[in-house]
Amino acid sequence: MTECELLSKCGFFNKYQDSKQAACSGFVAMYCKGPKMDSCKRKAYRKENGVAPPDDMMPTGSMVVS
Repeated sequence: MTECELLSKCGFFNKYQDSKQAACSGFVAMYCKGPKMDSCKRKAYRKENGVAPPDDMMPTGSMVVS
């Protein structure tokens, strides 16, 4: 698999995929379309809680600080 199966409904990806912030584009490359896909805390949150996490929750579990 070359990208996460949840991309179409992932609030973080949809909000930050075109971000010029290096951190966000790095997370997209590593977690959304890369080797850390199965380590995504957003995916774990959705599985545990049955709902999507906040859009500003990064794949590491931290929140985006603007």
